Amino acid sequence: MRSKRVLITGGAGFVGCNAARYFGTRNWRVTVLDDLSRDGTDQNLHWLRDGTSFDFERVDIRDRAAVERVFSERRYEAVIHLAAQVAVTTSVTDPRTDFMINALGTFNLLDAVRRHCPEAVFIFASTNKVYGKIDGARYELRGSRYAYVDRSYGIDEGQALDFLSPYGCSKGAADQYTLDFARMYGVPATAFRQSCIYGTRQFGIEDQGWVAWFTIASRLGRPITIFGDGKQVRDVLFVDDLVRAYEAAIVAPDKIAGQAFNIGGGPSNLLSLVDLVALLEKRLGRKIPLRFDDWRPGDQRVYISDVRKLERVLGWKPEVSVAEGVAQLDQWVQRNEAAFAAPAEAAVQKSPVKVASGQPVAPVA
Repeated sequence: MRSKRVLITGGAGFVGCNAARYFGTRNWRVTVLDDLSRDGTDQNLHWLRDGTSFDFERVDIRDRAAVERVFSERRYEAVIHLAAQVAVTTSVTDPRTDFMINALGTFNLLDAVRRHCPEAVFIFASTNKVYGKIDGARYELRGSRYAYVDRSYGIDEGQALDFLSPYGCSKGAADQYTLDFARMYGVPATAFRQSCIYGTRQFGIEDQGWVAWFTIASRLGRPITIFGDGKQVRDVLFVDDLVRAYEAAIVAPDKIAGQAFNIGGGPSNLLSLVDLVALLEKRLGRKIPLRFDDWRPGDQRVYISDVRKLERVLGWKPEVSVAEGVAQLDQWVQRNEAAFAAPAEAAVQKSPVKVASGQPVAPVA
């Protein structure tokens, strides 16, 4: 009996490489699909090669013909779709590219699954941004954090969708296409509406991946700007816990088909910006200089995922605490401090990558 195959789009990205390593060590035959356009992907691919067997496809998901070729050459039992344009600010300045990657790219994948392997479990990495401003959710300031007044478990899947920003629109359209392909074509597809995911192998930047960005910047003494008062709160989820949820969904296709799930750290894993700064200052043994600026348009004072549906359907719960997860991330940054400290153009070298089974050639991170 052959091992099952999983295709991971964006597989050289932060979540993708962690997922590829996880499934690769569990007797899955992994195909990593990535166009290597994002900073850090070369390093992640090299790290993945050390100890993980996988096939690599350098493909842009906007290229329908290339996507078709990938699905015609191998049959997959699962597809974890992580490739995306991920920054709200980028979507505002370049909405067309955002749409082409997030909406059209997802459609290309769904359509290929429908025709080549309709029994494959399809997991789409959606976002809590599909809920927009979340009108009706009241909040108040409690000490160093904002908190919901009347939603002690956070935001559940019954919240009305409100695609605020081009990013919200493109991811929201892909989210709805994913659920509709389950209803119309019988593909066991699900949308995971993810909150703040963080962890090792995350090359965070100022407008995306804020936990990693603060951690990297604090280690290197780079300036940190807090937009607003720093008391805005998110539920944060360590990447290992997210990947476990992917696995739980894959082994229970009948339970997840056509369903959307909110996934994050939930009420037990909350973090404000100033909370994170305090954790990092304790680890560093020094104060971190901060600059404060105006609130960003549309920034939510608080967002917390209600994860009870995922717990009820799949028996999943977050296991890595905020303190433990931040410590693991900080230790990884510390071990790789020299690479992070290099100039951006040198730190992320675009070395040639051999597009062949399990043989990427890239610099060590």
